[in-house]
Amino acid sequence: MLQSVQFSMNVLQDEARQLVQKGVVSRNQPIYVLCKYIPAREWACVECELEQFDFLLRDRIGDLLGREEWDND
Repeated sequence: MLQSVQFSMNVLQDEARQLVQKGVVSRNQPIYVLCKYIPAREWACVECELEQFDFLLRDRIGDLLGREEWDND
């Protein structure tokens, strides 16, 4: 879980990417499942940040992560 952090889109994407890599969440799940892993007091900030970048809570985590680079390609 993250400490009390100012959530920028980069921080949110990094957190989501780590959760996907650990297998905790799937790229196909909606963004709102991330609320389980972000402190409740921070979630309003996360929602505002998502809104600024035109993301909806029902959008997929994969959409949030965008295109990823793979080292072993």
